[in-house]
Amino acid sequence: MEGLGALLTQYDVLGAFFMTIKLTLGGALGALLIGTVVAICRVSPVAVLQKVGAWYVTIFRNTPLTLIIALCLLGLNNVLAIQLAPDSIVENGFRWAVVGLSIYHASFVAEAIRSGVNTIPAGQAEAARSIGLSFGPALRHVILPQAFRGAIAPLGNTLIALTKNTTVAATIGVGEAAYMMRNMIEFSPNHLYAVFFLMAVGFVILTLPMGVLFTWLSNRLGVAR
Repeated sequence: MEGLGALLTQYDVLGAFFMTIKLTLGGALGALLIGTVVAICRVSPVAVLQKVGAWYVTIFRNTPLTLIIALCLLGLNNVLAIQLAPDSIVENGFRWAVVGLSIYHASFVAEAIRSGVNTIPAGQAEAARSIGLSFGPALRHVILPQAFRGAIAPLGNTLIALTKNTTVAATIGVGEAAYMMRNMIEFSPNHLYAVFFLMAVGFVILTLPMGVLFTWLSNRLGVAR
């Protein structure tokens, strides 16, 4: 307990986990937007869009997240001089971390939504076409609402994985929980076990409610078959 007290007093643990939460929220929003577009491409009747969606999922799902985030900062920011926050190094790193998290997890979101689309009976799309709806309106009013309900569980798993993957942002100097843990280990090695315990408890507090919430939502909103 003395070790935990010393760590909480000496380091801004709450601030580090708050940064983790901000990365999670930003990455989740970006991944949902990009992933939805990619999923639409994958189920589109246009062959070119299907290939674009498939390429996106294949490339980014099989590329290490560390490499994606590093390329965002070192490649786009340093080499191409694309700065998302020119007046703040800290904010610039945070925004590029959100971009990297969004791009990577969008591939998993797209597959989750596509799996939701696959659970919808073919008769739903046929009924939409029979009343004169084209692909866009049918997707918006009939298919996607049911697809999201069917994809609640995999989307929840992706969000939990995203929360844990925010630790990769430490590689570009974003001061989230993993970055704080590295500093604790370096400057307070005598409290090593307390450091690991504190970080483990912090991530359990963040992810456990998500699992409970999405399990409840899946049971509550899942489409009965």
